[in-house]
Parts: sequence; C-alpha cells; structure tokens
Amino acid sequence: MRVEVVLAFPRTHRSVELELPAGARVADAIDACGLPLDAVDGYAVFGERVTANTALRDGDRVELLRPLQVDPKDARRLRAARAR
Repeated sequence: MRVEVVLAFPRTHRSVELELPAGARVADAIDACGLPLDAVDGYAVFGERVTANTALRDGDRVELLRPLQVDPKDARRLRAARAR
C-alpha cells in the first residue's frame, strides 16, 4: 500500500511517499520515512489525531504534528492589538 508521510514547517514542508506492506501501522510509516522526528508531538491521518498503533489504509497521509509555538487565542489577541 502507498502512504505519504508529511512534516510541515512554518514556510515549507517535507513529504515522503512510502510503499508499505498490508496491515502496516502509523509506527511502521514513521520508522520508514527518514524525516527528522526530534520535534514531533503527535500523529494524524488526514487531520484526525491517531496513535502509533493505528492501522493504515492505501492512500493515507500521515501527518507528523509539532507542538504549538503560540496559543491560538493569544495569537489572535496579538493580531487584533497590532491592527488597532
């Protein structure tokens, strides 16, 4: 089965397409991807948070999630304050 693993950065992203055996899990895709995992805080498949034991299907996109740098509410307040 074909699976894509994606790691996003503020202005760019890296993605790797993998060919994995049937029955592969998120952990298998992460092990095979070769992307830097030092800042990864969790995993998602098409935007839905999952665990490393989640089974994958053909065509899935595994997203490597990084921790938030700023709380979204605080970021909105800062933008609103700058707009005034």
